[in-house]
Amino acid sequence: MMPKSSAGGTRLARFANGKGPGWPGLVRRFTTGLEINLGQACATLNKVSKLLDSLDLLKTKLLEMGSLVEGAIERSIGAVVKRDQSAAQEVLAAEARINAIELEIDALAIELLALHQPMASNLRFIIAVLKINTDLERMGDLAATIAHNARSLVDTPAIEPTVDIPLIAGLAQSMVRKSLDAFVSADADLALSVLASDDAVDSLRTACYHQLVTFMRKDPRNVTSGLSLLAVTRTIERLADHSTNIAEDVLFFVKGVDVRHHLGAPSFLDH
Repeated sequence: MMPKSSAGGTRLARFANGKGPGWPGLVRRFTTGLEINLGQACATLNKVSKLLDSLDLLKTKLLEMGSLVEGAIERSIGAVVKRDQSAAQEVLAAEARINAIELEIDALAIELLALHQPMASNLRFIIAVLKINTDLERMGDLAATIAHNARSLVDTPAIEPTVDIPLIAGLAQSMVRKSLDAFVSADADLALSVLASDDAVDSLRTACYHQLVTFMRKDPRNVTSGLSLLAVTRTIERLADHSTNIAEDVLFFVKGVDVRHHLGAPSFLDH
């Protein structure tokens, strides 16, 4: 009897300690598995939370840069129209901060790609940010170019052709604002409206060109200021081109389509 009792006692002890078959052992194995699953779930949630926080920071940085660029463009145009030396100087002073934010955005985006390996819309978002970042930095450079031209015009009298420069500048500024708004709100229709405005800017640039050439032919003394204003007009057109690039990047981010050069998604452009 004792061996049985001893054997039974051994089995009972194993049962009680969860080392043999029976509920305690099953419960222990179940709870251990549950702890592992919960740990994995918490780690995943933590990683997702960090990804979302980093994406928000990336977006905030890009919007800060966009705001600086918009301000620089507005002041540079004002410097040309009003012959405002101080406004031109403000634009040149802001260029360093725009360049610094460009580097911050690049570094943050690369870190996101390396640490989180995002997919689908998150990946498209980061790619779009990197491309928009480059366009915004170039737009900051173009605003500085306009400011330099404005400084050369400070001591010259205002001339009639500048009437059309505020017009083309206003349309280009509207394209800049709409392209950034489309990015913030992930609005494909607004991005498409930016693409539709590009032809109007090209037409105004041609009109300004003919107006300025006529002005310079009338009086050779106007050649210096006329050439500066021609450079301003051309630079404004390039600002509009960069706005178009941003709108195309927004469409890639939102819809996953590549509409550059009107290739790859003709049916979408017809929308």
